[in-house]
Amino acid sequence: MPVKNVRNAVRGRTLSHARGQAGIPRGAGRKARTDGGETLGLRERKKARLRQQIIDTSIRLFRKRGYERTRIEDIVQILEISQPTFFRYFPSKDAVLREVGRRGFHCMRERLETELSSNATTAERLTRMYEGMASEVESDRPLWRAVVLSGAMDPVRSPDMRRAEEVAFALLTQILKEGQSCGEVSKKFPLPHLAQFMEGLYRTIVRGWAVDLGGPHSLKERVRSAVGFFLEAARP
Repeated sequence: MPVKNVRNAVRGRTLSHARGQAGIPRGAGRKARTDGGETLGLRERKKARLRQQIIDTSIRLFRKRGYERTRIEDIVQILEISQPTFFRYFPSKDAVLREVGRRGFHCMRERLETELSSNATTAERLTRMYEGMASEVESDRPLWRAVVLSGAMDPVRSPDMRRAEEVAFALLTQILKEGQSCGEVSKKFPLPHLAQFMEGLYRTIVRGWAVDLGGPHSLKERVRSAVGFFLEAARP
């Protein structure tokens, strides 16, 4: 995913996260301004700024050195902060990558919603959506390789990703349901199974591509083949 997309995504979450860390309850804004609210606002901004700097620096190192060779020691040295300070914001380097993972699910949800609002066929919807995601991932391989190796988007290894995954899964299921209604998708199999099959194909291909399993290859081409295989198998 391009640098701009990742930064825009994680920055949107930073200020709200900092509010939670500061322990400011909802509805306390007016009182805070009366009793030295300017100081609280400045503290929030500083915390949000440092959190974003940790994310940006980590992503830069993941791209340059890879997941395995990027250490928390390297991140804190560049930022000139202590490790305890780092751990106040993130429990591990994997936790930083989960910010990228959240963006991945957010982009997937946006693409699914766009396809649901279109009048395209099921084949056109799935092909356009998965090839689009593959293009974004392929354009930023070092970062997404780190995401894959860390399991940052895996709802099993990262339980806090489950809700985002469930939303995306529900939208994919809806696309397939509409495909069944139009006679484009088989009704022999339960919809959740079909959605799971398609998602499983995509994730397996991305994981293999990220670590060159089977040798270097084009992710977009493999994904196109996977969608074609799924559509052929799911034909009524």
